[in-house]
Amino acid sequence: MSRIAHYLQEHLTGEVTDSLEVRRYFSHDASILEIMPAVVVYPSNENDVRKVVRFSWQLAERGKLLPITARGGGTDTSGAAIGSGVIMSFTAHMNRILALDPKKEFVTVEPGITFHNLQQTLYTHGLFLPPAPATSGYATIGGGLANNSIGEKTVKYGDMRRHTERLSVVLSNGEVVETGPIGKRELNKKLGLATLEGDIYRAVDTLIEDNHKLIEDEKKQLRTLYNRSGYNIFDVRKKGSFDLTPLFLGSQGSLGVITEATLQLARHNPQTELAVISLPDLAALHDILPRIIDLHPSTCEMINKAALQHVNRLNPAQLRGALNHPADAIHLIIEFDDGKEAAQKKALKGLVKLVGQAGGHWLIARNPDERDKINKLRRSIATLFWETRGGASALPVAEDVSLPLDRLTDFLHQAHRAYANSELVPAMWGHAGDGVVRMQPLLNLSQVGDRQKLFKVSDFIYKTAVTMGGSISGSVGDGRVRAPYMGHVYGPEMHKLMLDIKKIFDPHGILNRGVKTASANEVKAAMRTDYHHARHEHLPYS
Repeated sequence: MSRIAHYLQEHLTGEVTDSLEVRRYFSHDASILEIMPAVVVYPSNENDVRKVVRFSWQLAERGKLLPITARGGGTDTSGAAIGSGVIMSFTAHMNRILALDPKKEFVTVEPGITFHNLQQTLYTHGLFLPPAPATSGYATIGGGLANNSIGEKTVKYGDMRRHTERLSVVLSNGEVVETGPIGKRELNKKLGLATLEGDIYRAVDTLIEDNHKLIEDEKKQLRTLYNRSGYNIFDVRKKGSFDLTPLFLGSQGSLGVITEATLQLARHNPQTELAVISLPDLAALHDILPRIIDLHPSTCEMINKAALQHVNRLNPAQLRGALNHPADAIHLIIEFDDGKEAAQKKALKGLVKLVGQAGGHWLIARNPDERDKINKLRRSIATLFWETRGGASALPVAEDVSLPLDRLTDFLHQAHRAYANSELVPAMWGHAGDGVVRMQPLLNLSQVGDRQKLFKVSDFIYKTAVTMGGSISGSVGDGRVRAPYMGHVYGPEMHKLMLDIKKIFDPHGILNRGVKTASANEVKAAMRTDYHHARHEHLPYS
């Protein structure tokens, strides 16, 4: 065991290892990057986290860098769950529900609990946490907070920010702070603290004051519903309150390590109306989408024709009988979960009328068999993730962009042409109601030509999204993969301001170093030569 691992094991109650096998496992997340950590720590409580962070801070003060990466289930596709120093894996021990109040509809949890495990408990109380990502079986609440995640229910219930009441966060020097909205009197107290927390409040307050016009102008230019690029400085000061929570949400562990979160829940109604609508062309989508949103669906997901055709080539039996009109251009999965059955029926009637006017087709789940068909369609996209051809794999790149709803159709047209021109399957899917588009081109990372194609397509996709008032990061943060493109989203002044925020919270560059700041050369140097989705639990015995 190395000296660092031995020292940490002596001072922590959780496990520490520098085993090569374990480090190899944690050198990957779900992204195309690979970085080998020096040590893996399984903290058992907040005090363990504080000790690790404080140790790293003290080393940095002596000119020795030991970065820290907080990690949940490793499902991050942006390269934010890997790092060269210490990996802190929260799923082993810090995975508990600390408090649950079904009447007030809130829960307090540790970051290592998965969305799936939390939801199973909440369902028994008639509650749920809406912004659960598609990977909720593995993805943790800590990861969801770090990415300010969205899910299929976001179109009605909003993202993690909307459901986050309070956070406990370990700062880069080991201090623990609690975040939440505070008034002017409490803010003045914070500004007077002779601690890193006080330094942060003073610096952030000054930064907002000195750059008020710049921040407001940038906020107006971003017309998309969801933006995970950079740091959310836009919502820190609002209506007489000051709240650091928006900065930590979506920061991907680069400003602090979240150790506890209190979350607002929603009532769960398992009795829903479910339908799939098929539209003959994308022009119909442009006209009908805002009118569908006006019906307040709880889900509004999309899958395009190319994606379904590709699924059918890979697994002809999977979608057999699932759609009556598979040749239509785009398919939307719509769900209504209003607590009143009459409201669901009314919304469904309105949906059918809209689709009929658009010359589209619909399938309403009138019985369990029809519901199963629609759910098969929902799950079919996973088939694309697992595709391999020779040394090529479906890669999470040139994707996860967010568009204003009135530019979504135009973007789908342009992205289709860009993929086709690069001889890639233009399979697209995502959260239509939120304007988020996902794609995973089939490329071989060991081939120079495919790597060049990867960057060419990424450049086009990201620049096109930003030109339309969108963002390069719709449901997942920049991480390392998209960090070089942050300058596309923000002008030079705003980009510098984002980097200044990082320095305010983390002056030594300890926390998730490279996330949101990596250069294109750093990304290229860390790219894998192969890619796979293999997963298993690599946790200590306990």
